[in-house]
Amino acid sequence: MSTAALAIDLDAIAANWTALARLSQAETAAVVKADAYGLGAGRIARALARAGARRFFVAVAEEGAAVREAVGPGPEIGVFAGHMRGDTDMIADLGLTPMLNTLDQVTRHLEALPGHPFGVQLDTGMNRLGMEWDEWAAVAEIILAQNPVLLMSHLACADEPGHPMNPYQLDIFHQMTDGLGVPRSLSATGGVLLGPDYHFDVTRPGIGLYGGAPFDRARPVIRLDLPVVQIRALTTGEVVGYGNSWQATRPSRIATLSGGYADGLLRSLSHKAVFWHEDRPCPLVGRVSMDLITVDITDLPDDPAYLTLLGPHQGVDDLATQAGTIGYEILTSLGPRYDRRYLSG
Repeated sequence: MSTAALAIDLDAIAANWTALARLSQAETAAVVKADAYGLGAGRIARALARAGARRFFVAVAEEGAAVREAVGPGPEIGVFAGHMRGDTDMIADLGLTPMLNTLDQVTRHLEALPGHPFGVQLDTGMNRLGMEWDEWAAVAEIILAQNPVLLMSHLACADEPGHPMNPYQLDIFHQMTDGLGVPRSLSATGGVLLGPDYHFDVTRPGIGLYGGAPFDRARPVIRLDLPVVQIRALTTGEVVGYGNSWQATRPSRIATLSGGYADGLLRSLSHKAVFWHEDRPCPLVGRVSMDLITVDITDLPDDPAYLTLLGPHQGVDDLATQAGTIGYEILTSLGPRYDRRYLSG
């Protein structure tokens, strides 16, 4: 097989959701936006529904189609981007629940789909999505009369438990929503870990489901094995890859692997990433190119058929550190060429 194998453990994702649900003093939803962080929204939503999830969130209305097909007509699917122009038919046909962010969206939704469920997103200081204090104060009475199903906001610094922004946003959210009699949601994965004061009625974990920080108790979810296309012997002084950026300081064996930045293996991993053969580390040498990566296997006793990039010795956050990024980007960059294998049972 010439393509890399990406194994996705559905049971681990379900177990991570269950663990976060146990920590939540609230109903626990599941965020499956961006094709479930690049891992396949349909298969993952179905596994989470079997585990007990009855509410899902996506970023935009178009993402709701795969989730609705997977979970059927029962569960609620919230749309963070709200009711965008041109989305009315999709929201109605798929039974999506937009989280309205602006006065224009409120007008569009109430005029186009009167009686259709909706939520409202409030800005408590992140300055990204949602109604600000003055906007909400001006229209809250009108909106509340239409029975929104959820009032929500989003924490900017929940992955830093001691950050003063967390209690600040919590206080603002209380001031904007206390006493209104509408279910509330403030916390994604990081907020769940901040404790019950942040949980309200609905939590909505995302990255923690897929094995990423800050949920350090998460079960690993993915394994990525890259096949070896060719192995060559180098003498001292020979070079590898574009720009002659690596030079052998000893007689070396170099394995060329099938995979590159077209597959989401970031070019910034050049000279930094580590691959594994069983419990032996093998450094990436030379530059990551579009389709190929070169790895120093001189210290291995035998020629491997494949090397592991993500697995028991190295998770998405470890690889993200090597690339100078975050685990979210590693996951969502994983490309379409992988042979994806879903594991369950």
